[in-house]
This record gives sequence, C-alpha cells and structure tokens, in this order.
Amino acid sequence: MSPTRRGLLPGPLVSSDWLRSNLDEVVVADVRWYLDGRSGRAAYEAGHIPGAVFVDLDADLSGPPSAAGGRHPLPSPEDFAAASAALGMGDGCTVVAYDDAGGTVAGRLWWMRRALREPVALLDGGLAAWSEPLSSEYPAVTPAHASARPWPAAAFASIEEVDELRRAAGTVLLDARSPERYRGQPNDIDPRFGHIPGAVSAPCAANLTAAGRLRGAEELRAMYAAAGVERGTEVVAYCGSGVSANLDLLALEVAGLGPGRLFVGSWSAWGADEDRPVATGAAPG
Repeated sequence: MSPTRRGLLPGPLVSSDWLRSNLDEVVVADVRWYLDGRSGRAAYEAGHIPGAVFVDLDADLSGPPSAAGGRHPLPSPEDFAAASAALGMGDGCTVVAYDDAGGTVAGRLWWMRRALREPVALLDGGLAAWSEPLSSEYPAVTPAHASARPWPAAAFASIEEVDELRRAAGTVLLDARSPERYRGQPNDIDPRFGHIPGAVSAPCAANLTAAGRLRGAEELRAMYAAAGVERGTEVVAYCGSGVSANLDLLALEVAGLGPGRLFVGSWSAWGADEDRPVATGAAPG
C-alpha cells in the first residue's frame, strides 16, 4: 500500500472494477461492525479484500461513549490522527472504505476523512461487489504521518444547533433510522422512542438498490426532493449514533445536493436528554 496523488478518485463512490485496477495505489479500509454485537474483526479475519486494513468503528472512529456525546462521538483529533497513522491512512493517502452493509458503517470513515478534505471513497456494493478471492492475512502496514486537525464545524452540528435548526425555515433535518424507529416503535436500541420534532424520515436503506448499491443520481434527487431537499437547502442528518446517517450524506453528494452536516450524537444523545422534546408517528411533528 502506498500514498497516492490527489485526484485519483472518480468521485465519492468507486466500483469494484476501479478498485481492482487501482488496488496497489490506495489504502483499502474494512469497516465492518454489527449492531447485534457480532465481531467486525472476526469477520475481517475470516476474509477481506486483499491488502485491506481493519478499521474499528469503536476504537478508531469514535471517542468514549456518554449520555451527552452519544454512543459514537467523534474521537479527538489527536486520537484519530494516531489511529489513521497506525493504519497507514496518512495525509494525502487515498482511502477506499467498505463494509458488508451497503456503506451504512463504512460511510462513517468516508465522512470523517471527507470533512478533513482527505481523498476518500466508498466501494459501491461493499464486500459483496468484490468477485475476486478474499484474504485472511493481515497486511504489512507502513505507518504514515497523519496530522491532528480540528473537526470542521461546517461538517458537523451540535445538539444545540440541531435544536435551533429543526425549527428554522429552509433547513431539513433527516432521520436516517428505520421508519419503525422514527415512528417511535419500542426497541432495544434507543434511549427513548420517537424522533426529533421537525425531522423528516429518510431511512439510509432507501438509498440502496436491492443489490446493495447506491441508487443513481437522478433517482436520489427525486427521493430527497420529496423530503424537501433541493440544491442550496441546509441539511443535517442524524441516525441512532452518528454512523448510518453518513450514507444519507453521501447520497446527497452523489445526487448533487450536498454537502450536508452530521449530528454526531444523533438520537443516542438527543433521546438521552430528558429535556429534549420527542415526536412520534409518521409526521415530522
């Protein structure tokens, strides 16, 4: 694996054919993680794209969970830089991230590097799109230099900002969780049941075809237009803990409607604060 020139990527998504042709030019990041408690590392060890490094959502892409910060708060710039450097994802390195969930997990790494203006793309279709043999070997990784840079405010929204923006004209707040969780159906994940008042249901899974690939730009534009998003609309996306909402943000960019902003704490932070209002049902509220 070696750092590559900027501008190598064709866009925020790459195909398996593109990756196969450029495999030696990029850092491939396996970002598998499972809400049901299965081990992403075990899945990686059982078989991954040759040369891919394993990126741990909890250890490498998140800080310590808390009620105020949510289940997957951003790591400190210093911690993210250290993790990136150890994985060979240094400044200027082109990274292609994948998972086995349509990008709903790997999108977190995509957004974090994109926010820092580092070259990064998501493998369209994820691991299922890779038709070549998999590897069970850990690659030899050359540590790289990664700068510790503050998280840009323009890419993220705090809970206080979300509380203001949800009532602001011209702003759309997207809830990327399942329609059932949005409506307030009881579950074992959310601290309270329902959604942020004013938020529109935009389940991340709706961005994907039956084959697990991202829908085309025209189809995505129509889908988000129905949610009130047009060019120039200020958008903030959230989900359960600031992970799967990144697929909504990627879809907006592919559709030519981005960039939006990520509410990192998402429902795990909003729902844990008893002073924050909650809406239920299919309407924004």
